[in-house]
Amino acid sequence: MFHPRGPTFFELAQQALSSTTRGYDLLAPKFDYTPFRTPDVVVQPAIERLVRSQAIDSAIDVCCGTGAGLQHLRPYVKQRLTGIDLSRGMLDVAEQNLSGCPGPAKVEFVQADALSLPFENEFDLAICFGAHGHILPRDERLFAAQIYKSLKPGGRFAFVTTHLPPLTSPVRWLAQGFNAAMCVRNLLIRPPFVMYYLTFLLPQAAQICEDEGFAVVVDETCFSERLQPLKLVIATK
Repeated sequence: MFHPRGPTFFELAQQALSSTTRGYDLLAPKFDYTPFRTPDVVVQPAIERLVRSQAIDSAIDVCCGTGAGLQHLRPYVKQRLTGIDLSRGMLDVAEQNLSGCPGPAKVEFVQADALSLPFENEFDLAICFGAHGHILPRDERLFAAQIYKSLKPGGRFAFVTTHLPPLTSPVRWLAQGFNAAMCVRNLLIRPPFVMYYLTFLLPQAAQICEDEGFAVVVDETCFSERLQPLKLVIATK
């Protein structure tokens, strides 16, 4: 399926029947050849907008996957660049992908849960791209609170999201169909595989961040016309 070097249908089925962590361990070697990787046309303009306005000594990519965000961020971070993910397999691929990327910062990879980050007042910037579907709605406030805790005063949490598409949008119906299938899967099979679409949307995501102590700005102009529904959210501690 997808790219010739991507996973087969059987491999995707095996992943979907595994736990979230085990599933991504299995998928990691081929993840970059799937549509699940956040594309560079989303990551690059967001990073460029962030680094244009403020110098960055230390940064963390929460749920970094195979390192798409880290690769774009590395040239701009001066001292410390950290990627965290629950999947050891994804971290191993991220480390390989970062090995050829120039930049002055020390790079570290930490296997950790985004709902229990082992950091406090340590980073100038936290990014999270394409991973909000792994955070259940009941955990979104805890997720925002953990990132708030990890940032220095004045540190920024940046992520890309959108508004709920209208009822006439095929994207909305495809996402809701997929989400319904995942709910059924998780009712019938244990352990669960947590992956849903159209989550952590505006305006609720901004309100959650504000409730956890952030000052929030929604950048409406970061992306090209084709990607205009996407918004860059910058939440400052």
